[in-house]
Formats: sequence, structure tokens, C-alpha cells
Amino acid sequence: MSSELNNSKLLDFLEELDKELDGKITVVAVGGTAMTLLGIKPSTIDVDFNMPGEDFEKFKRILGMIPHGFKVDTYKDGVVFSQILPADYIAKSMLVKTKLKNITLKALSPIDIIVTKIGRLDGRDKDDIEACIRKFQITKNQIIKRAKQIQYVGREENYEINLNHVLKKSFMVDEK
Repeated sequence: MSSELNNSKLLDFLEELDKELDGKITVVAVGGTAMTLLGIKPSTIDVDFNMPGEDFEKFKRILGMIPHGFKVDTYKDGVVFSQILPADYIAKSMLVKTKLKNITLKALSPIDIIVTKIGRLDGRDKDDIEACIRKFQITKNQIIKRAKQIQYVGREENYEINLNHVLKKSFMVDEK
């Protein structure tokens, strides 16, 4: 399997998992996986999902049964990388139309993709943030408002510095 996963390969992978499930679960794609499913970027190098705690163990069990050959990171209950999203993250996520019977597939909302990528903010994250801002016309105020609602696991000053950097680069505002 190639190192890059496009929309089709992601959905094929999920169809295999879906066949093994014996009940319904909700899976929210995050990071590059969400961006690929939303058509913001053509492919992702790894697979990142979040899901409610009650679905997490079911998903992990099935994931272990299906050989897939690529890196899959799973998070639960709104934890994404080093951030904890507000409880409404699933409701704000966008439904991805699929033929899956047992998996309700959603992609993290573009604003939540941005605020979770701000925590790490490597070169790829910066590009991804810019792509989300452009495609979905995200405003500076939307980012500020949502960023105030998340919890950052680690040194909060680091998140503030990254947030101010993104605002400066994306909206030409002075860094604090």
C-alpha cells in the first residue's frame, strides 16, 4: 500500500472495518484525514480518528483484526493531539456521505481542524491551517473564539504563542 492515502483508500479501509462491526459507532476523522475527506487536500500520510469513549474500544478491537499497513492514531472524547475540544465537537463535525452501515463517519469541522493544528504547528500544520482558512473562509474572530473554548494539554503559553503566530501570518495582525 502506498504511503499516501487518498479519499478512496480511506473509505475502502473504513468499509473493511465496517463489515466487522456488530453495532453502530460514530467516528470523527481529524487532522489530515479530515482534510482529505473534506476535499481540502488530496491525501494524508497517516490516519487520525476521534470517537466517543463508548465507541473507542469497539473501534480499536476491529482495527486490530484488520491488516491495513499504515499508521492509525485514535483518540477519544474530544482529545486531539494535545488539545481537548469542547463537548460539541461531534455536533459541529461534518457528516461524510458513505455507504457504511455501522460507522457514522464525520470529519472534524474546519475551525476545529485549525485549533487542533495550532497546538503542534509544524510546517505541514501551517499549510493545512492556511488551506482551511481559504477554502472555508474562516475568520480571525472564529479562530479566536474557538481557541478560547479548547483546553491545551501542556504549557498553555505555547498554544498562545502559536495562536498569535497563526493570526499574524493569516490575517496580518500584530503578535501579542
